[in-house]
Amino acid sequence: MADSDIETAVARALEDSPDRNFTETVDLAINLRDLDLNEPSNRVDESIVLPSGTGQETRIVVIAEGETAVRAEEAADEVLSGDDVADLDDDEAKDMADETDFFIAEEAMMQDIARHLGTILGPRGKMPDPLAPDDDVVETVNRLKNTVQLRSGDRRTFHTLVGAEDMDAEAIADNIDVILRRLHADLEKGPQNIDAVYVKTTMGPSVEVA
Repeated sequence: MADSDIETAVARALEDSPDRNFTETVDLAINLRDLDLNEPSNRVDESIVLPSGTGQETRIVVIAEGETAVRAEEAADEVLSGDDVADLDDDEAKDMADETDFFIAEEAMMQDIARHLGTILGPRGKMPDPLAPDDDVVETVNRLKNTVQLRSGDRRTFHTLVGAEDMDAEAIADNIDVILRRLHADLEKGPQNIDAVYVKTTMGPSVEVA
């Protein structure tokens, strides 16, 4: 369960959000300090499963053959074969990369995917999660539907999705708590490397969390 201060900040951000004719996302802004982000090993690059989910539709494409492809049909938004990947032109591949949150691919296909799509997916941080022969593709897809990417790159301030405004404050606070715990564990100086954290809806004002 999240700290009450986090839940209070989330509740305020939800209350202060102006009425819109669409459901806004809830985002977390994280400001780092005392880190040389020109050094790649100091950058944040994490996949985190949110306990309360993202509150958003997550588009997932599976690249697979045979039985794995058949099973993936029940869970993924799209399933591609090796031939499908080879037949994509650059514009089609770029559109697919921009519209897709996560790719999953059978391990045996990763080399071919890197050859055909590496220059498009790599810079976007969307190279597929490899699927081992004994991995359950449906379980993997369902897990990724509740996953967000935490990436700072070389910037001291970065953002991540933590929910949607129609979720309750406690659920969003639990998501934030998981993210902060992961950062505290992974950063060189833990909490001391975090300058400030803010939560906000898409169009609403920022509220300081920590």
